[in-house]
Amino acid sequence: MSNEPPARPSMAGRSPERTDVESVRLNPARPLASRMRPAHLDEVVGQPHLLGKDAPLRRLLDGGSVPSMVFWGPPGTGKTTLARLVASESSYQFIALSAVMAGVKDIREAVAQAQQALQLQTPQRTVLFIDEIHRFNKGQQDALLPFVEDGTVILVGATTENPSFELNSALLSRLRVFVLKSLGDEDLMTLLLRALSRDLRAELPQHWLTRIIELADGDARRALILLETAAELVRAEGKADDATLEKLLGKSWRRFDKQGEQFYDQISALHKSVRGSDPDAALYWYARMLDGGADPRYLARRVTRMAAEDIGLADPRALQLCLSAWDTYERLGSPEGELAIAEAIVFLAVGPKSNAVYTAFGEAKAAVEKYGTLEVPLHIRNAPTKLMKDLDYGKGYRYDHDEGDAHAAGQQFLPDKLAGTEFYQPTQRGLEIKIAEKLSALRATNKQGKP
Repeated sequence: MSNEPPARPSMAGRSPERTDVESVRLNPARPLASRMRPAHLDEVVGQPHLLGKDAPLRRLLDGGSVPSMVFWGPPGTGKTTLARLVASESSYQFIALSAVMAGVKDIREAVAQAQQALQLQTPQRTVLFIDEIHRFNKGQQDALLPFVEDGTVILVGATTENPSFELNSALLSRLRVFVLKSLGDEDLMTLLLRALSRDLRAELPQHWLTRIIELADGDARRALILLETAAELVRAEGKADDATLEKLLGKSWRRFDKQGEQFYDQISALHKSVRGSDPDAALYWYARMLDGGADPRYLARRVTRMAAEDIGLADPRALQLCLSAWDTYERLGSPEGELAIAEAIVFLAVGPKSNAVYTAFGEAKAAVEKYGTLEVPLHIRNAPTKLMKDLDYGKGYRYDHDEGDAHAAGQQFLPDKLAGTEFYQPTQRGLEIKIAEKLSALRATNKQGKP
């Protein structure tokens, strides 16, 4: 093509595709998802919070300002498409690297190409697109810094992971973060109808499209792959047979990344639903995670943690029930064992809540860190030898079982510096109501120094 800069180095991680989105889209050898890639911003389906009138990304591009940025969102939401459009709308050179394949050498070669473009008779700026940028290690990310800083390249990254966790703070501080959202059903329907009329030139039953949208789960790329496969099936079979379609499409796996943002968001939703005493929401998120392929053993472990953290002594049965559910799953496996975990989840959600022990334990650890190695009071020290007894180890200790109610009131067990500290404050919920009454009486008699 006439606008190609001088001969480019070969880069293992660089895409050979050009900035010319229209030529990419019209290549019949490409999958439908690639052929349907928008050539202009107005063709983009979804993301109105970024591209609508007066939306931030639209304002930047319309104003001719193209900062380095990172697109963060689930698969199939248009991150790569937007990166290409950023370059084409600005008439910039576009270089694409995949962080899965590229290394520092590829970055250097891309930078050299960008520097060449700046030396042309009509200088041209370069958008360096790095797909799955979260996969770059610290050294690779650091290699980008000076060239982003001096404007040699406009860096556009794409990631499905939270940039605040996956990108170096130095690099992240130089990037604008734009969050992309999953496409809604109406957006996906618009995309499918456009593909049928513009490219596939086929007709499919409306309920087929509805089924495809359901299985796509907000992922435009997935929706177009399913649509193309369905259209090919109709052409091959000569009919739209529902049984064949269901066999082809199979079961949907909802969006769920066992090590990524979706995973931790759903775990958080499950835990907070239990804590918020909503068994219906808790069961929903539990089912969602199972549907997405989460290991039930992991979920059993997390549910057991909830019992200790959020139920505590308000109902000590909760912890035992969770351990029993975990053991039941180990014995029965899926799907039967999953029911035992579901029962534990419901029990936790509807039960009384207390984080009193959790809080008290945290305060005790904080006291240890703050005050260091405080000495054990002499009267409760171990005194197995004569020397220790001569040093008054154990002197004055009162054996509780020898006194009324098996309680030697008034004895001090905390170090002198912490004497009188009360870490544990029972709630007025569940069994802790009774515990609070007993503890209040014990603390009162201790202060009086008598049973």
